[in-house]
Amino acid sequence: MRAYQLPQATGIDALVEVAPPMPKPGPRQVLVKVAACSLNYRDLAIALGTYRMPTKPDLIPLSDGAGEVVEVGAGVTRVKTGDKVAGCFFQRWPGGEPSQTVQASALGGSIDGMLAEYAVLEEDGVVKIPAHLSLEEGATLPCAAVTAWHAMMVHAKLIAGQTVLLQGTGGVSVFGLQLAHAMGMQSVITSSSDAKLTKAKALGANHTINYKTTPDWEKSAMEFTRGRGVDHVVEVGGQGTLARSFGALRVGAKISMIGNLSGAATELNPGLIMGRRANIQGISVGSTQMFEALNRVIAANAIKPVIDKVFGFDDVKAAYQHMASGAHFGKIVIRVG
Repeated sequence: MRAYQLPQATGIDALVEVAPPMPKPGPRQVLVKVAACSLNYRDLAIALGTYRMPTKPDLIPLSDGAGEVVEVGAGVTRVKTGDKVAGCFFQRWPGGEPSQTVQASALGGSIDGMLAEYAVLEEDGVVKIPAHLSLEEGATLPCAAVTAWHAMMVHAKLIAGQTVLLQGTGGVSVFGLQLAHAMGMQSVITSSSDAKLTKAKALGANHTINYKTTPDWEKSAMEFTRGRGVDHVVEVGGQGTLARSFGALRVGAKISMIGNLSGAATELNPGLIMGRRANIQGISVGSTQMFEALNRVIAANAIKPVIDKVFGFDDVKAAYQHMASGAHFGKIVIRVG
């Protein structure tokens, strides 16, 4: 079969096409014919050697992929041949609190990922995708959409009428915007691009802020909430953004720490936490049960993931370069089959 491998994390050009043998599912595993994959910022960081976690040697990259089950191992009952499924970011986190070994089952990092024509996945590490989605759309969900769900619905426990602040227009923030709109929440979203903010408005954003022209964006968010502050911030920046996130919060609100796209938040002052009585939690994607709960909402509201661009399997490096450019709005997809 065809696949891509990252022999060493030295840059996008290190990606090479390889021809590994066809995998075979073991007990409680399934073989998926992969139709499409999608990129996350993590995948770029792994290729560049800047990811915070160790990765396996000669890695087949990408956590996100979807396809059709073509073979099942002994004892499999959750899915059957012919089902259209997406792989779960963590192959061994069915639900509940994550165990110490969950990280060791991270696709495209600790173990081989989805950038191949076929992939063997755990029975508890796949979910059926909503019927109204294509496999390309289903491939966008495993990391960014589940992360947004975990942050907003599991950590923050947002309800209709509350307000969430989303930073930027990457995958997590755009999915968060779509969830907020579908579930009756108010959304504030930031970007350095007015064109991207216009697209966010079209997806239902209630208040948009260009952080280049309005560097004190926390004040704009506070004004939007008439001085009360937002109920939740999905914090994807880190350095230069976290302190401002506190400035946008209401007393007793929550911040979900997703990543450090702008670097480590070394300016964190514990007094900010006390001053806002804030709750901060690190979020690392989510469990299979979270993915299934997310899919029920996606299906009930006919949510369609925003795909920026689709690349062919021969153009994988171009897909990575598009991610690195930061020009995208929504998800970057690679068509495999």
